[in-house]
Amino acid sequence: MADLIDRYFATHLGLPEEEAIKLHQEYYKNYGLAIEGLVRHHQIDPLDYNAKVDDALPLENIIKPNPQLRKLLEDIDKSKVKLWLLTNAYVTHGRRVVRLLGIEDLFEGLTYCDYSQIPIICKPHKDMFAKAMKEAGVDRVEDCYFVDDSYANAQGAQKLGWTSVHIVEEGLPVPASPASKYQIRNLEELRGIFPQFFKSEN
Repeated sequence: MADLIDRYFATHLGLPEEEAIKLHQEYYKNYGLAIEGLVRHHQIDPLDYNAKVDDALPLENIIKPNPQLRKLLEDIDKSKVKLWLLTNAYVTHGRRVVRLLGIEDLFEGLTYCDYSQIPIICKPHKDMFAKAMKEAGVDRVEDCYFVDDSYANAQGAQKLGWTSVHIVEEGLPVPASPASKYQIRNLEELRGIFPQFFKSEN
């Protein structure tokens, strides 16, 4: 994805590769999404960007059904937890990923970054978390539990009062300062952190 984004910056802004990479990283850091910087400063058509970046990814060759992830989600007690997706991707990409993982039927809904709306709102902006709460029908921040692999997103959710979990994937360095109260390496660790939300093993 990073390569496609860099190529998009270079092609559509007429930048040398090195400058394209630098600007991409700057926008990602400043706005949470490279596309927000493109729309804000260069009037790029966000749906064209989505077609040439997210939707152009050969995900079918990368993402396969994940039985362990499915089992983890199935073991969550749905009488206590509403499973909801919250993504900075556009709706087509978000749905495609969970379909390829074989878990799309386990979620009650999806809050996505709507590239057709200007300004673009995405995590970690507080309005994106508010949008998710409204769409999921949740009134209290205390009732929100959030898992994300982005340091900024996990930190942003915690600042708003959500119970936030930062997943630092295997092979990546552990942050010197945790993004949130909980930090895990593997989603299976959620069973130990929140045993109250999993069905008893009877």
